[in-house]
Amino acid sequence: MRVVFMGTPEFSVPALDAVHAAHEVVCVYTQPPRPAGRGKKDRPSPVQARAEALGLPVRHPVSLKGAEAQAEFAALGADVAVVVAYGLILPQAVLDAPRHGCLNIHASLLPRWRGAAPIHRAIMAGDAETGVCIMQMEAGLDTGPVLLREATPIAESDTTATLHDRLSAIGARLIVEALAQLDSLVPQPQPEDGVTYAAKIDKSEARIDWTQPAEVVARQIRALSPFPGAWCDSPAGRLKLLDARAVTGKGTPGEVLDGLTIACGTGAVQVLAVQREGKRPSDAEAFLNGHRFAPGTVLGG
Repeated sequence: MRVVFMGTPEFSVPALDAVHAAHEVVCVYTQPPRPAGRGKKDRPSPVQARAEALGLPVRHPVSLKGAEAQAEFAALGADVAVVVAYGLILPQAVLDAPRHGCLNIHASLLPRWRGAAPIHRAIMAGDAETGVCIMQMEAGLDTGPVLLREATPIAESDTTATLHDRLSAIGARLIVEALAQLDSLVPQPQPEDGVTYAAKIDKSEARIDWTQPAEVVARQIRALSPFPGAWCDSPAGRLKLLDARAVTGKGTPGEVLDGLTIACGTGAVQVLAVQREGKRPSDAEAFLNGHRFAPGTVLGG
């Protein structure tokens, strides 16, 4: 089939590779290059970089609301558009242009976690599982009928980084299956019960509140790893905590019990990975070799 691919971040790249291997990708749409790095030079999105490496034509319009941009999209004569973390609202004219419409790879088990940050929110909420849905797009926010879905358990060891990579791989495989079966798949409307919204992560959510139960703090740390990174103040400066488990323990909230085991409102968390400002991430053992806190030290929130 003639496919238009629309995506931007690293999450979308495996799907681009999979679709390109199975179909004719006539054009790739992605967000425009943005300033990044120390020099703040414009850097192409991961999808643009991969598309150019594959020799595919790339477009990065600021908007698709104009008649000219919509006409250019329609002129591609696509059979279907595959959309994954693109970052722009698709007007109805764009949704209707491909013969089979636009299919979205969404990283949750819809209708749970519609919206911008489904991976983070699933971990933060303590969900037992999440997954990927291939959805027929319509005007509403992730409201369209689902063509295929696949679940995966959320392990206690999962961070957003590990779950991101697993869901990205599932999405790449599932979209190829959906395209192969497109004429026979029956879209299933989403149930009205169980709708939740995965609001974009705000940096204000990253500060750790040690008065919360250990399970909540540990999930916050894993959900916000690697970005923006849950943080606290310490004698070694501000620390990003990148991995943690809830464990037994008792003390004043924020109190160092032993090594990097920190008391919470109930229970304690054992921090497994940490990052000082301006430094690279390290495991707890390596950090403690140079920055061991005396038991009884209270970390700020």
